[in-house]
Amino acid sequence: MNSFSLDQKTLFSVLSWMQPICTKRTPLDLTTSLLFQIGYKEVIIKGTDLEVSLQATCPVINADLLDGHQFLVSGKRIYDMVKELEGIITFSVHANQLHIKTVSIDLTLNIKDAEGFPPFPERIENAMQIPVDLLQKLLEKVSFLIPQNNANPALNGLLLEIGVAGLTMTTTDGHSLAQVQSSRCSLTESKKWLIPRRAIFEVKKLLESADGESIFIGLCNNQLVFSGQHFNFFTKLLANQFPEYLPILQKDGFIPATIDRASLIKTLRRSVCLLSGSFIATQFLFDEEILQVHMHNKEVGKLKEALPLKGLLGAALDIRFYAPYLLSGLQAFDDDHITFYVKGSARPIMFQASHDGFNLTYLVMPVSPSHGT
Repeated sequence: MNSFSLDQKTLFSVLSWMQPICTKRTPLDLTTSLLFQIGYKEVIIKGTDLEVSLQATCPVINADLLDGHQFLVSGKRIYDMVKELEGIITFSVHANQLHIKTVSIDLTLNIKDAEGFPPFPERIENAMQIPVDLLQKLLEKVSFLIPQNNANPALNGLLLEIGVAGLTMTTTDGHSLAQVQSSRCSLTESKKWLIPRRAIFEVKKLLESADGESIFIGLCNNQLVFSGQHFNFFTKLLANQFPEYLPILQKDGFIPATIDRASLIKTLRRSVCLLSGSFIATQFLFDEEILQVHMHNKEVGKLKEALPLKGLLGAALDIRFYAPYLLSGLQAFDDDHITFYVKGSARPIMFQASHDGFNLTYLVMPVSPSHGT
């Protein structure tokens, strides 16, 4: 009898990871299937949509079959089946059918021969190791800004750079830029990779339930690989050239100041409420101790607020920004008071903060007065 048993919760977790991959349309019909490779100690499950691939393992509770047996099964159907089961599930393979049994349930699914399933990359070369909690924090701080379908393909990804000084992640949508840096991870030889947006969000899901303390990042056949204790996630890289961002981050001549973050966020939210879908600039008048915020939508109404500042020295500045751009980035900061840098009406505003293990920068470009009232 060819049979093996798995824990429902463990298997369902892996099948959940696989769903965004096996349900994506591709030119190859077999990518809607998952490849099961059965061993005495573990079951290896593989899924691919030809852009990203995932290999994960489930420990076998007991097995009575030939080591190395493999088959293809519909990824969505087995997910839907396992979702409705509980406890220990026993699987047995007979010809072209997979029998699925619990104490009181007996189901079957049609399966296919594994021949023709896309081969997976082999010989992963690990380049670096990063703590799971740190990687989660870094991705969370910048991934929100990655566009989904920007006309410039280079913007639809996250630029990961690592060298002697540490690790840097940068994202931009062309209006704003988010960057996070950490010196906790470094390499003697500098590397940089432009990782597609979709891959970043799939990795974030994997990290939520990752076992172990660290994730390895490496290369395999020109693909980037994120490896945990029970999974290997492969992604193709974007070949486009990420915009040169270093000049815009220079703060020469910029004036620093601090402001209460919660108060600024509330003001921005009220400004956004008046937009009513229109692209209208909000006016920011920076003085030594006061930030005046003005917004006028002729179709909706007006906003005029004053917020206290600390540390701003020099002449008053009049700069216009689109409030949603500011608001989206401020959500990534945790400090009660946030430091920012400004210079003039044609220059960006830069928010910065330092936390245990990383430095965060969020930059927003100004808009012309013609977008205001």
